[in-house]
Amino acid sequence: MTLPDPFDVRTAAVSAVGLIGGYTAARVTGKRPLGGLVLAAAGGLAARTWIARDGAGPAAALTAGYIAAFGLSHPLAKAIGAWPAVLTVTAAHAAAAHVVSDAYRR
Repeated sequence: MTLPDPFDVRTAAVSAVGLIGGYTAARVTGKRPLGGLVLAAAGGLAARTWIARDGAGPAAALTAGYIAAFGLSHPLAKAIGAWPAVLTVTAAHAAAAHVVSDAYRR
Protein backbone atom coordinates (compact mmCIF):
# COMPACT_ATOMS: atom_id res chain seq x y z
CA MET A 1 0.00 0.00 0.00
CA THR A 2 1.34 3.40 -0.92
CA LEU A 3 0.55 6.65 0.80
CA PRO A 4 -0.89 9.53 -1.21
CA ASP A 5 1.33 12.28 -2.52
CA PRO A 6 1.67 14.85 0.31
CA PHE A 7 0.72 17.63 -2.05
CA ASP A 8 -2.64 16.00 -2.76
CA VAL A 9 -3.74 15.54 0.88
CA ARG A 10 -6.27 17.93 2.38
CA THR A 11 -5.08 17.93 5.95
CA ALA A 12 -8.06 19.84 7.31
CA ALA A 13 -10.26 16.92 6.26
CA VAL A 14 -7.77 14.33 7.51
CA SER A 15 -7.55 15.94 10.95
CA ALA A 16 -11.36 16.18 11.10
CA VAL A 17 -11.63 12.47 10.28
CA GLY A 18 -9.09 11.71 13.00
CA LEU A 19 -10.82 13.71 15.72
CA ILE A 20 -14.43 12.88 14.86
CA GLY A 21 -13.66 9.36 13.67
CA GLY A 22 -11.57 8.58 16.73
CA TYR A 23 -14.33 9.71 19.06
CA THR A 24 -16.97 7.83 17.06
CA ALA A 25 -14.93 4.61 16.95
CA ALA A 26 -14.35 4.71 20.71
CA ARG A 27 -17.96 5.53 21.50
CA VAL A 28 -19.62 3.04 19.15
CA THR A 29 -17.36 0.09 19.98
CA GLY A 30 -16.69 0.91 23.62
CA LYS A 31 -12.99 0.37 22.87
CA ARG A 32 -11.00 3.51 23.61
CA PRO A 33 -7.80 2.08 22.09
CA LEU A 34 -9.58 1.73 18.75
CA GLY A 35 -10.49 5.41 18.90
CA GLY A 36 -6.86 6.16 19.70
CA LEU A 37 -5.75 4.15 16.70
CA VAL A 38 -8.01 6.15 14.37
CA LEU A 39 -6.80 9.39 15.97
CA ALA A 40 -3.14 8.38 15.62
CA ALA A 41 -3.44 7.12 12.03
CA ALA A 42 -5.05 10.32 10.80
CA GLY A 43 -2.64 12.43 12.83
CA GLY A 44 0.30 10.54 11.38
CA LEU A 45 -0.85 11.05 7.80
CA ALA A 46 -1.49 14.74 8.43
CA ALA A 47 1.89 15.21 10.16
CA ARG A 48 3.70 13.44 7.29
CA THR A 49 2.00 15.81 4.89
CA TRP A 50 2.77 18.92 6.93
CA ILE A 51 6.45 17.97 7.18
CA ALA A 52 6.75 17.31 3.45
CA ARG A 53 4.79 20.35 2.35
CA ASP A 54 5.40 22.98 4.98
CA GLY A 55 8.55 22.06 6.90
CA ALA A 56 9.28 21.28 10.51
CA GLY A 57 8.00 24.48 12.13
CA PRO A 58 4.45 24.50 10.77
CA ALA A 59 4.28 20.72 11.08
CA ALA A 60 5.21 20.88 14.77
CA ALA A 61 2.68 23.64 15.43
CA LEU A 62 -0.15 21.84 13.62
CA THR A 63 0.68 18.51 15.27
CA ALA A 64 0.75 20.16 18.69
CA GLY A 65 -2.60 21.77 17.87
CA TYR A 66 -4.04 18.39 16.88
CA ILE A 67 -2.93 16.82 20.16
CA ALA A 68 -4.17 19.86 22.09
CA ALA A 69 -7.56 19.66 20.37
CA PHE A 70 -7.90 16.05 21.49
CA GLY A 71 -6.86 16.94 25.03
CA LEU A 72 -9.04 20.03 25.28
CA SER A 73 -12.12 18.16 24.10
CA HIS A 74 -12.23 16.27 27.39
CA PRO A 75 -12.68 19.18 29.83
CA LEU A 76 -14.77 21.03 27.27
CA ALA A 77 -17.12 18.02 27.11
CA LYS A 78 -17.87 18.44 30.81
CA ALA A 79 -19.01 21.99 30.13
CA ILE A 80 -20.93 21.64 26.85
CA GLY A 81 -21.33 17.92 26.17
CA ALA A 82 -19.27 15.36 24.28
CA TRP A 83 -20.41 15.91 20.70
CA PRO A 84 -20.39 19.71 20.88
CA ALA A 85 -16.88 19.56 22.35
CA VAL A 86 -15.58 17.22 19.65
CA LEU A 87 -17.14 19.30 16.90
CA THR A 88 -15.80 22.55 18.37
CA VAL A 89 -12.18 21.41 18.65
CA THR A 90 -12.40 19.73 15.25
CA ALA A 91 -13.64 22.92 13.60
CA ALA A 92 -10.89 24.95 15.24
CA HIS A 93 -8.11 22.59 14.21
CA ALA A 94 -9.45 22.02 10.70
CA ALA A 95 -9.58 25.78 10.19
CA ALA A 96 -5.98 26.11 11.38
CA ALA A 97 -4.82 23.29 9.10
CA HIS A 98 -6.58 24.87 6.17
CA VAL A 99 -5.11 28.33 6.76
CA VAL A 100 -1.57 27.18 7.56
CA SER A 101 -1.20 24.35 5.06
CA ASP A 102 -4.05 23.51 2.70
CA ALA A 103 -5.03 26.93 1.36
CA TYR A 104 -1.63 27.42 -0.27
CA ARG A 105 -1.91 24.17 -2.22
CA ARG A 106 -5.01 24.93 -4.31
